[in-house]
Amino acid sequence: MDPNVTPEVEIRASARRRKTGVAFWEAGHVVVVVPERMSRAARDSFVEQLVRQLLQRTGRRHASDAGLAARAAVLADQYLGGIRPSSIRWSTRQQRRWGSCSLHSREIRIASRLQTVPEWVLDGVIVHELTHLLEAGHTARFHELANSYPRQVDAHTYLDGFGHGLTTAGFPLSTEEDDVPAEVDGDGVAACAW
Repeated sequence: MDPNVTPEVEIRASARRRKTGVAFWEAGHVVVVVPERMSRAARDSFVEQLVRQLLQRTGRRHASDAGLAARAAVLADQYLGGIRPSSIRWSTRQQRRWGSCSLHSREIRIASRLQTVPEWVLDGVIVHELTHLLEAGHTARFHELANSYPRQVDAHTYLDGFGHGLTTAGFPLSTEEDDVPAEVDGDGVAACAW
């Protein structure tokens, strides 16, 4: 596997597993669970195969912070004239919002629960947050810039359904305050629930 494409991988050995293994995303990295009695050589090959299959199935080639930054750079160059944040990374603290952009520090945080959405949806969120670096509020100019990403409206529609599904499953996504389109708060953070 190409180390520039592969996210961080954690290997866990399980006494319960005899012949099979499993790979899944957890907090921005891949966890692979393998049989405890598997030889080191067999384990390495098995892990590589499971990670490859997971990446092909989920498309999460930028589930690490570095991968997220690389994707943001590509999108910024393609749609927003090359604007760059000071940093962009996954956040497990984003419980009610899809992302946030601090205008003072130029830092962008993306909710880690978005690691399971299709790439084009994540791209829409990244472009949305990058656009805040050019236009703080959700003005007509903001929407014109953000909509340069051709699937922005589709991404919003997907996230409306995704958010509803999470809420129905018992994960709180919105509060009365979140239902109002987000503008810049007193700390200079544009936080978006969409």
